[in-house]
Amino acid sequence: MPSAVHNISAVEVITAKRDGGRLSDEQIDWVVSAYTHGDVADEQMASLAMAILLNGMDAEEIARWTQAMIDSGDVLSLGAVGRPLVDKHSTGGVGDKITLPLAPLVAACGAAVPQLSGRGLGHTGGTLDKLESIPGWRASLSLDEIAAQLSDVGAVVCATTPTLAPADRKLYALRDVTGTVESIPLIASSIMSKKIAEGTGGLVLDVKVGSGAFMKTRERARELAETMVRIGSAHGLPTTALLTDMSVPLGRAVGNALEVAESVEVLRGGGPADVVELTVVLAREMLALAGITDLDPAEVLSSGAAYPVWERMIAAQGGDPSAPLPRATHVEPVLAERSGVLTGCDAIAVGVAAWRLGAGRARKEDTVQAAAGVLLLARPGDEVEAGQPLLELHTDTPDAMPGARAALADGLVISDEPAARGPLLVDTIRP
Repeated sequence: MPSAVHNISAVEVITAKRDGGRLSDEQIDWVVSAYTHGDVADEQMASLAMAILLNGMDAEEIARWTQAMIDSGDVLSLGAVGRPLVDKHSTGGVGDKITLPLAPLVAACGAAVPQLSGRGLGHTGGTLDKLESIPGWRASLSLDEIAAQLSDVGAVVCATTPTLAPADRKLYALRDVTGTVESIPLIASSIMSKKIAEGTGGLVLDVKVGSGAFMKTRERARELAETMVRIGSAHGLPTTALLTDMSVPLGRAVGNALEVAESVEVLRGGGPADVVELTVVLAREMLALAGITDLDPAEVLSSGAAYPVWERMIAAQGGDPSAPLPRATHVEPVLAERSGVLTGCDAIAVGVAAWRLGAGRARKEDTVQAAAGVLLLARPGDEVEAGQPLLELHTDTPDAMPGARAALADGLVISDEPAARGPLLVDTIRP
């Protein structure tokens, strides 16, 4: 799309935002389209992204930017699946395997969940990486396969399609290498453009806050949540956001196959209390948006009724839900240095340790180890004895053990007295 047609130039758009101005609808539409088609160079869009990070955008600019990214590609049409469509998005954390039990649970209650997911980067795990530890499971589905699985099973977790918000895919990669990831307008529009283009009828956002989250403070997490809820409202997508604690890992398992195993426990009616709690809280919000109020997801989950949906969901994508999961060739404990009460288990420390063991990637093109990760044998609030195993480190590359232990050096705190911990659900934000 040549700039002369619209009498707009990249430099004009950059300088307008650099000087604290408001971008017009025409400027936003043009620059997003031109960048997608290669008529705006990476260095120019990087400059604009930095100007947006420094000077922000108002609500109207963010809504228009989101729409421009949606318009850069296709919008899925999934209305014929025969169930109300509702989805969930998490901003990412350590041990955040909630999508795995949540999608089958909500489907078991009568809704359809089109969960288009991504891969992990750094200490934050990726849903697709976790599921790919199941023998035979495949992430890539065609649009027809997605629609058919939603109609038949009620839940699909797969990779996003290449034609869905391609502007976001290109801009996301640029932000990752130009120090502009932290911009709330760009984070919010990135997440929401994909979810709106996905064609869901309702959206619940799990915005993590704490050391293991992207947003470290409650203020920043709330700002992001409120921005995304406003975008949803502006685009006619009913959206609710929950702020949830990510100061300690979710559950006991951090790592791909380890988290799948824990998710299966939850689907069979067991599992760690915090994973069960968050799964049920999110399911209630999703079912409310779907208009399903006659079922209690807590009862459905504890009964094990969602597990058969999981089996069908995995099998529909080529996976064998009964196959043994990969197991690490090297497992070492981390021992308590003294007796007392475990009061600290820092999420970022555990996440980095799991990443160094091979559970995550430093670059998008890196591979991950299916069996690598960290298993928490003790949780904050537990009394421990000196020499007692607190964690297990799992890896296929034993040379990674020292780096993982170094990451945990200040992350485990044992005290003489228990320490109070805040609630898992911090806040709820509605339109």
